[in-house]
Amino acid sequence: MQGISGKTIWAFWPLRFVVLFAATMGILFANYFLISLWATHRGALPRGLVLTIGAIIAVTITILVYRLLVRWTEGRSASELGKSGAFSLTVAGVVIGLFLFTAVFACLILFGAASITGGGTTNDLMPQLAAAAMAAVGEEIIMRGVAFRLFEEGFGTTIAILLSGALFGLLHAANPGATVESTIAIALEAGILLAAAYVLTRSLWFPIGLHFGWNFTEGGIFGTSVSGGKSATGLIATHVAGANYLTGGPFGPEASLPAVLVCLAAALVMLVLTAKRGNWKNLHARWMTAD
Repeated sequence: MQGISGKTIWAFWPLRFVVLFAATMGILFANYFLISLWATHRGALPRGLVLTIGAIIAVTITILVYRLLVRWTEGRSASELGKSGAFSLTVAGVVIGLFLFTAVFACLILFGAASITGGGTTNDLMPQLAAAAMAAVGEEIIMRGVAFRLFEEGFGTTIAILLSGALFGLLHAANPGATVESTIAIALEAGILLAAAYVLTRSLWFPIGLHFGWNFTEGGIFGTSVSGGKSATGLIATHVAGANYLTGGPFGPEASLPAVLVCLAAALVMLVLTAKRGNWKNLHARWMTAD
């Protein structure tokens, strides 16, 4: 009987999904655990410095692990996380993420659900930078680099956007302050927007930058809760109060209607541009191929 080669085995995309997803999740949570442990027993070093160093290490390890796994399971270099365009796409993503959350906060002010009360502090600046970097790199590699990319290979772009968006929402369902509404909001706004950012450029650097820009602006600049996390002291002092559909309630502005509408509008623009560029992949079911 003819044996099955490694190439044929890894062509079965659900197997690659399990291996890549489990491995990157494992290394990400291991990094989070070690950083938390290090920060708790930091000794004389400032906590912000410890978290920043830990974030740099965690981000570097996660990127290297992903590249090695792609090489092992797919026999190719991870061009979606390559050096080409890395800086420009990341910066563009950061700027767009900053703009989008600022637009959301402007909507909250317009509807009387938020106000700027004065200048903030830099007390939480380093922790917010570290948290935003780890979330952006870790979650984008897992959700767009693994989940979306392999869903798209099996089912095409449209279904991949829906599946990865739903999965992204569910992964935030256990966060503090999470509700059914916040889970749906994350799936619609972040899940669809970040998938759109990936398919537009076919690079993970763009959604990584966008994710970072959004999170840091939300927590580090405006000092609001990020995905249910504890509110920080931002560079701007703000006050948020009002109906949950406007403020997002305990989960934070990400669960608000303005956030969903702003992000869906941006995602629609990106998806239209993707279709015009011919980057849309049709439905197919090539789950396994022969040598």
